[in-house]
Amino acid sequence: MAKQRASEAVGEIEGRSPSKSKDLVQGTLHMLILKTLALEPMHGYGIGIRLEQISKGVFRVNAGSLFPALRRLERDGLIAGEWRVTENNRRAKYYALTTAGRTRLRRETRDWEQQTTAIARIMQASTGEL
Repeated sequence: MAKQRASEAVGEIEGRSPSKSKDLVQGTLHMLILKTLALEPMHGYGIGIRLEQISKGVFRVNAGSLFPALRRLERDGLIAGEWRVTENNRRAKYYALTTAGRTRLRRETRDWEQQTTAIARIMQASTGEL
């Protein structure tokens, strides 16, 4: 119930109807941030925009989820942050993937591929295969 209320709140904040809100699979936000930063260093707001662009609008990460995740990744040494001036002449913290972050991304990508392949096999199973 709490997750549904949180999802509805995200939808309302982002101007979407709650029924169209898509939740990320639990535990994937860090992996998606790491992948985004593997493409290029960027600031927090840019990471959220890039995730929305790449997912073609399916995933919209709100600031209340994104920025705590960035702090955790930085604390764990998977990304490094540096204050810079943006293209709009504002100060923002830019994040880049560290060597440890690249290693973690490779491992999480491999694990994700194994899990999604197994899930696909289960979803495609028919009674004749059992």
